[in-house]
Amino acid sequence: MSKISKSDVQKVAQLARLELPDDQIETYTSQLEEILSYVDQLQEIDTKNIPPTTRAVEVVNAMRDDLVEVNCSREDILNQAPQREGDFFRVPKIL
Repeated sequence: MSKISKSDVQKVAQLARLELPDDQIETYTSQLEEILSYVDQLQEIDTKNIPPTTRAVEVVNAMRDDLVEVNCSREDILNQAPQREGDFFRVPKIL
């Protein structure tokens, strides 16, 4: 007995808003059947003594330490503003 039927493929196509001709439905039915048989082969592998993982290769966080550094003085930053008023940036009024 087939695990995937034509009606299953038609239903998935409808949910995905795809219009499939009958010949493509038959093609996808056989292709999905092959995929499921491959997954069945994977289900036969004994994984009792293998710990669960989230990745095939372990990833190490390569971030630098979060240190406070003074790169520019307040005066240097304010001098880069198009308009300045004392110790503040002058910006257009917005209503």
